[in-house]
Amino acid sequence: MGRLLAIDYGRKRTGIAVSDPLQIIATGLTCVPTHELIPFLKQYVEKEEVEQFVLGMPLNWDESPTDATPWVEKLAAELRKKFPEIPVAFEDERNTSKMAVDSMVRSGMKKKKRRQKEEVDVVSATIILQQFMQK
Repeated sequence: MGRLLAIDYGRKRTGIAVSDPLQIIATGLTCVPTHELIPFLKQYVEKEEVEQFVLGMPLNWDESPTDATPWVEKLAAELRKKFPEIPVAFEDERNTSKMAVDSMVRSGMKKKKRRQKEEVDVVSATIILQQFMQK
């Protein structure tokens, strides 16, 4: 069994989370500048077996697309082209940033660290992956 790799895509930076090989636990991995995402993923899949990519899908509350939806769809197409052997799935990412900040507060993370958007992106990717794995 390979890992699941979740992506919280942003135009500037992208949060990444992975599961353990048994797909039981989701863990935040890193945040990378978005322009470095594909090279990062190429390196990662060379070292680790990735069974599936899980992309956070931005939607409005009425489930209509947001301004960011086309960017995520474009990334999905690029992943399918660059990694044809790894399927791509989508997970609703509505409210994950707020959930991430709330989780960081509950865990006792200092305010200064919570303000670092990279931290929020990694926790958001972890929440996306947890939601996907619970299905």
